[in-house]
Amino acid sequence: MQIHNNFSLKKYNTFGIEALAKQFVAVHTVNELKKVLENYKGQNKFILGGGSNMLLTQNIDTLVIHIDLKGKKIVKEDENHVWVESMAGENWHQFVLWTINQNFGGLENMSLIPGNVGTTPVQNIGAYGTEIKDVFTSCEAIEIDNQQFKTFLREDCNFGYRDSIFKNEIKDKFIITAVTFKLTKHSHKINSSYGDIIKELERQQIINPNLFDISNAIIAIRKSKLPDPKELGNSGSFFKNPIISKSDFDKIYILHPEIPHYIVSESQVKVPAGWLIEQAGFKGKRFGDAGIHKNQALVLVNYGNASGQEILKVSKDIQSEVLKQFGIQIEAEVNII
Repeated sequence: MQIHNNFSLKKYNTFGIEALAKQFVAVHTVNELKKVLENYKGQNKFILGGGSNMLLTQNIDTLVIHIDLKGKKIVKEDENHVWVESMAGENWHQFVLWTINQNFGGLENMSLIPGNVGTTPVQNIGAYGTEIKDVFTSCEAIEIDNQQFKTFLREDCNFGYRDSIFKNEIKDKFIITAVTFKLTKHSHKINSSYGDIIKELERQQIINPNLFDISNAIIAIRKSKLPDPKELGNSGSFFKNPIISKSDFDKIYILHPEIPHYIVSESQVKVPAGWLIEQAGFKGKRFGDAGIHKNQALVLVNYGNASGQEILKVSKDIQSEVLKQFGIQIEAEVNII
């Protein structure tokens, strides 16, 4: 375990933004993490996972702790379910593939989402009808101030749409070290109801899809829409899909009857942010080295040497124009640092 000074974070964020950490340390065990927290008690610290859900707009003038805890194991199982624990530093997609290879069901619809396991409950990540809260049972976390460990059960986490207690009431107070998921061993609930999945399965001529089929279909869909961060800097979906009141939606629908939407409840409707951004004229646009991906308007990209501030400006321009044209305030899904 080594402390580095003035350390480049370019390889540690999927946007590929050049930013410096005043100090940097990677921890590979829980004991190392506990020791670092003890040694730097009372000082500000920045916790870094996979770097996939953030936009760095400045240097980090404090200690950056990179959570690189590895390992996964079956905690328990019964006739129908298996409880699998993964350490926080495991790559999410690789973990999903591992569960599918074991014929464990529940995570397949979240294939190819970038990032590490430890940050998945924070964001309550989700895709194609599935969210972390659907399979999450608990997580282990260490309290930064006193290095005490605490278990958070599902009911403790206040999960919402891309939201949790870790983003609100206890933000920056705990570091998640491990997460446990409850998955099916057989009689899997195959969720293939989304239009894109149906089309991809039809293209592959698959009638009765299994876990592998769903995962492969979603991987194909995501690859067709989303750029590989290793080739083009990005953080996946930059904005949340806004949920608006039905009365507001009805007003927009009169002017834009073609607007795609999903009924959330009797009083709320979800609208795809990507559609709003595309209609506002931003899809495929480039502003220097910052831009919007040509295949998916939700994705902001770094074409090489864009600064975080430049990408942030593009995002604010998009928000302003969508608000002007549709009266909808879209919110960033990524963390702005």
